[in-house]
Amino acid sequence: MTLRYETGIATLIQFVTLTILNIGTGTVSAVTGCTNGTSGCVTSLFTSAVFFVLISIWFGFIWILGFAAQETRSRRLAQALIIAEVLVIMVATLNARHHTDMLNLVTSLLDICLALWVIYLAIRLMQSKGGRVVKKIKVRQRFIKR
Repeated sequence: MTLRYETGIATLIQFVTLTILNIGTGTVSAVTGCTNGTSGCVTSLFTSAVFFVLISIWFGFIWILGFAAQETRSRRLAQALIIAEVLVIMVATLNARHHTDMLNLVTSLLDICLALWVIYLAIRLMQSKGGRVVKKIKVRQRFIKR
């Protein structure tokens, strides 16, 4: 199956992947905060939980936006999706520069890659101008000898 303009499917993949990875990074953060012997164990758990909920809400919004753009083939929704993904890239780049462990770095890099993929699909959706997205085939002219 080739994804040519299926921004709904791409944003679903992004939502699921980053939700799972953020469960992992939140767990690592909470365990690290609790094993350091500091009194901030509850604060670390609460912060990780709030961060997870906010990330889930944001990527859920992007998923709905991607699905709506795909179903309506709307140029405006595709533009809004591109803007949201650019924001994701900016935050992920900042997180990658200041990562605390390898899981955070991998999560940020994967976040950037998935956002770029969704942007590519949204651009193709915008170029279709409400129609189907088809693969451009080069037509070779054949010369027929008479």
